[in-house]
Amino acid sequence: MDETRRPEPEDVRRGSDPSASERLPHDMTQTFGHDSDLSFIPFGADLSEAELEAIGALPSRAALLIVRSGPTAGARYLLDTDVTTVGRHPEADIFFDDVTVSRRHSEITREGTRFDIVDQRSLNGTYVNGERVDRAVLVNGAEVRIGKFRLNFFVSPADLQQAADA
Repeated sequence: MDETRRPEPEDVRRGSDPSASERLPHDMTQTFGHDSDLSFIPFGADLSEAELEAIGALPSRAALLIVRSGPTAGARYLLDTDVTTVGRHPEADIFFDDVTVSRRHSEITREGTRFDIVDQRSLNGTYVNGERVDRAVLVNGAEVRIGKFRLNFFVSPADLQQAADA
């Protein structure tokens, strides 16, 4: 079609046009079905010795995300910057290569010793302790769910002690 010509009605492609999907880029995020497990499983005391040591070694103003279930169960992610991106995009700080995760799924922001998670309009949502959230404060031991990944959030013991002393 000539780029300077105004499109005619017959030029407009409808969603049923099989060639339309071939021309337009689209997000490949899969949605959860009705039978997906969206239940909240409270955190138990089932941390390994290595995980306990990693949490104990956290400096002030740092936190740790531990993947409890999902394709990368057991992985640990240090949160020590003011903004940490989470998603399926290869340049995300925390990269989850799974179709249930949006390319830019969520961000974890830090202000002082406080960490918030902010959903980035993801298709499947971001959950904290079983509740879908747009934004939430992360507290020690909180369960975060992004796609089919379940993670637990832990703050530095030094920051927990400061909060208890305050």
